[in-house]
Amino acid sequence: MHPSGSQHPRARLRLRIPAPEPHHDIPSPVASWTGTTGTRAQGSNMDNPLDRTTLSTITLLESRLLRIEHLLYGPTASHPPPQHGSAVRKLGELERRFSVMLSHVRVYGELLKIYMSHPDFFHAPSPSEPPWQLSIDALRSIVLASASTFPSTLSSLTAIKDSPIPDTSESAALISMTERMRAIEATQVAQASDMAELRRRSEAVMRSWYEGSVLANSRFMADAESRVERVERQVRRRERVMEEEKVI
Repeated sequence: MHPSGSQHPRARLRLRIPAPEPHHDIPSPVASWTGTTGTRAQGSNMDNPLDRTTLSTITLLESRLLRIEHLLYGPTASHPPPQHGSAVRKLGELERRFSVMLSHVRVYGELLKIYMSHPDFFHAPSPSEPPWQLSIDALRSIVLASASTFPSTLSSLTAIKDSPIPDTSESAALISMTERMRAIEATQVAQASDMAELRRRSEAVMRSWYEGSVLANSRFMADAESRVERVERQVRRRERVMEEEKVI
């Protein structure tokens, strides 16, 4: 069974693996597929360029499929050696193995669907080729919108080209100061650590002074004020009693 939404496995294989040119040499497995026994007595039909191209394409298809199976299943995956048979039978066997792989590895099927719908994700187009998703009018509008930046870009590139190359002695002097710069960096790190320690100690001193002096004085003043208030209340109460006694 093929995954839903995916194209025919044989079509995918043909799209991903172009047939070799007719002048290429025939791979070694071709002899076993033609049914020969090591001699060319029964393989006279292999002189046809179309036959050579067909068998070479099938060989490349199987090698690509074996490589994918090795990546997905590991080196333990094994397949029986190719049997004598026609090209149609070999293609059917490759299609069956490809279908089994897609049914067992769902992620690979999803990747194939993404590749078929968005091939640019895997193979970026050449910068000299315009995007195939855009129409001629869209490309024209993009070019016209960016036309005003061409002179400024050209002048910037010209200025960069005319800029003199710095003297190598300055670069050599800067490189020779690398060890000194590293020592300065280490000194800065040590100073930062010392400053952090000083901040921590200053915070501890300020907390001790605040808790030992300021808070203690505040508590003393609050206690004194409360005692003064109590004395004032008693004095006013005593004065009121004395005034009442005078009236009587």
